[in-house]
Amino acid sequence: MNPIKKFVYELQEIVYLIFYAATGLFKRPHYFGEIIKQMDLIGVGSLSIILLTGFFTGGVLTLQGYQTLADYGGQSQTGQIVALTIIRELGPVLSALMVSGRIGSAISAELGSMVVSQQIDAMRALGTDPYRKLVGPRIVALILMLPLLTVAADVLGIIGGGVTASSLFGLDYNVYMTSVRNGVTIQDLIGGIIKPMCFGLIIGSVSCYKGLSTKGGTVGVGRSTTNAVVLSSILVIVSDFFLARALQHILDIK
Repeated sequence: MNPIKKFVYELQEIVYLIFYAATGLFKRPHYFGEIIKQMDLIGVGSLSIILLTGFFTGGVLTLQGYQTLADYGGQSQTGQIVALTIIRELGPVLSALMVSGRIGSAISAELGSMVVSQQIDAMRALGTDPYRKLVGPRIVALILMLPLLTVAADVLGIIGGGVTASSLFGLDYNVYMTSVRNGVTIQDLIGGIIKPMCFGLIIGSVSCYKGLSTKGGTVGVGRSTTNAVVLSSILVIVSDFFLARALQHILDIK
C-alpha cells in the first residue's frame, strides 16, 4: 500500500477507535473497575522512572545553562529558566515518551497477544465489546494519569535543578526558588496540564489500534509493539509543536 494512503487509512481507523471507545463509556455495563486498575498500572507503575527522569532533567538544565547565565550576570534567574523549560516542554514531552515506551508497548503487546490467541474473538462471541472493555478504560486511564505524572516530573525537575545549582555552583536555594515563583504563571501551568492530556489520548489510541490490528502470530505481536512505540513517540513530538503554537494564542503565553 502507498505510504500516504496507509497513513491516512490508519489515521481514519484510530479516529474511529477513539470515537467508538468514547461513546461506549456512556453505555452499560460500565467498566470503572478496569479504569482504576489501569490507572494503578500506569500511574504507580511509572512513577519511579518519571521521578528519576524529571530530577536529572532539571539537574542537566542547570548544569548546561548556569554558566551561560552567569556570563551575563543572570545566574539568579536560573530557577525561572529551568522551571519554564520543564513545565512548558520537557516535562510533558519526556513524561509522554517514557510512558509511551513503558505503557504503550505493554498495551500493544497485551492486546496483540489476545488477538493472536483469539481471546478477542471469544469476547465478541460472548457478547462483550472489546472496545468498551479493553480500549476505553486504557485511553481514559492514560488521559487522567499522564498529567499527574507530568506534574510529578515537573516538581522533581525543579528540585533537581535547585539541588544542582546549590551544590555545584553555590547559588542560594532561596534565590533559586524565588526565581521559580516569580517566573512561572498560571498560563504555564495550564498549558503544562493540557499537553499531557492530549499526549495520553495519542499514546492510548495508537497503542490500542496497533495491538488490535496485530497479524502474523507471535512475530506480529513484536512488530505491533515496536510500531506502537515508534508511532506514538513521533506523534507526541509532532503534536507538541502544534499544541505549543495553539496554546500560545489561546492562553497568550509569551
